[in-house]
Amino acid sequence: MPRTRQGDVDMVKQVHRERRNVELAVAPLYSGLVPTGGIPRYRLAPGPMAPDSAAALVRDEIMLDSNARLNLATYCTTWMEPQAKGLIADSLDRNLVDHDQYGQTAELETRCVNILANLWNDPGTNGVGCSTGGSSEATMLAGLAMKFNWRARRRARGLPADRPNLVMPSVVHTCWPKFCRYWDVEPRYVPIREPGFTVDPAEVASLCDENTIGAVAILGSSALGIYDPVAEMASALDRLQAERGVDVPLHVDAAVGGFIAPFLEPDLVWDFRVPRVLSINTSGHKFGLVYPGIGWIIWRDKKALPKELIFDCELLGGSVPTFTLNFSRSGAPVVAQYYTFLRLGFEGYRAVQQACRDVASYLADQIAKIPALEVISDGTHLPVVALRMRPETTTTVFDLHDRMRKHGWQIPAYHLPDALGDTAVMRMVIRNGFSRDTADILLNALRAELAEPSPAPTAQADTPAVPAPRRRGPVYH
Repeated sequence: MPRTRQGDVDMVKQVHRERRNVELAVAPLYSGLVPTGGIPRYRLAPGPMAPDSAAALVRDEIMLDSNARLNLATYCTTWMEPQAKGLIADSLDRNLVDHDQYGQTAELETRCVNILANLWNDPGTNGVGCSTGGSSEATMLAGLAMKFNWRARRRARGLPADRPNLVMPSVVHTCWPKFCRYWDVEPRYVPIREPGFTVDPAEVASLCDENTIGAVAILGSSALGIYDPVAEMASALDRLQAERGVDVPLHVDAAVGGFIAPFLEPDLVWDFRVPRVLSINTSGHKFGLVYPGIGWIIWRDKKALPKELIFDCELLGGSVPTFTLNFSRSGAPVVAQYYTFLRLGFEGYRAVQQACRDVASYLADQIAKIPALEVISDGTHLPVVALRMRPETTTTVFDLHDRMRKHGWQIPAYHLPDALGDTAVMRMVIRNGFSRDTADILLNALRAELAEPSPAPTAQADTPAVPAPRRRGPVYH
């Protein structure tokens, strides 16, 4: 099973009945600037306040968040140029679905889709796609397309279509188990194994049958940053079709790697050069270098996108085809993505991604010299470094996670899924702007926190060790 669990109602944003009348603490310096009588936290105040006052109060709240640049957990972009911020502000009011009113913003979306299709080697320039709120929405659309196409094939042959399944690595993003649960599809998980920490293509094919709507390959898992062997998975599915007549389409979840591999490994065959790959998604707000939230989904051709998923909307002054889960959505992220494409071009993207990978490789090389740590992902694929503690070390990655927080660093620690469930790791994402000097500061903190501990008292030698709390793996942030 992947790193998900049944949702707990307590985790949902709940109404605090007993705290409904709690007031927001206001600094004395704001006296006279905000309404008298207190400011409620969980209900609307009786009247308005000046915009500068409201902004000051909100700013005081959000400053309590951690420093985004020191957050090595997130893949999301945490910095953009002032020019990009200005364009975002200028276009926040444009509803992307209003093609009739905001036709040029829609045109920019079309250009972005074409740029990505070209980047991913669309063989016949027949690709179709759209922007989404992120890769989670994109994967939902990809899964629905696979399910609808599978159902149509089954019904055309007079076969039942009530037991669909989807085959995927155990380290898939949480959106894939969500898709299966929300759309009534059986998830079939292929475990990752050492030493490659990825799936066996033959094992992927072995879990497929006539009810399999598709298989998922990950171009860079969020857990370790390692690519699945996409071409080998496709070859295994080709053999399955030749031997048993089971035709399983392949979707590539390139939420992160879709903006890395084309620039740093252009000869790596993972995209539409693989005939079995029918759809690809990516996140513009990760290594696409755009603030959240923007995702992209592209199908090989129109046949891969069922007509049943496309709706014509005439509510906004013209017939507009739409096949996204969201309806109203700001065009600002699309404008920001197009700006970034113009700003960087191919060589600019290549330089940025190479700089991230170089720092990740340097960080991995230096971490490997720390006796307590073992590097298991060294930035060879994504600019991600993952490590675990060596067996003889008494410190756990969870201890180290807590210690590094004292230095301001947010470094996630968690257990890997299934067959590697006893393996606990830490993972660092090296994003644009993370320099070698910053890496040295991080390394100094690691070395300081992993100095040799004093020997444990002899009297405690036979005391059973308390196991570290089990922490689930990461999700894309």
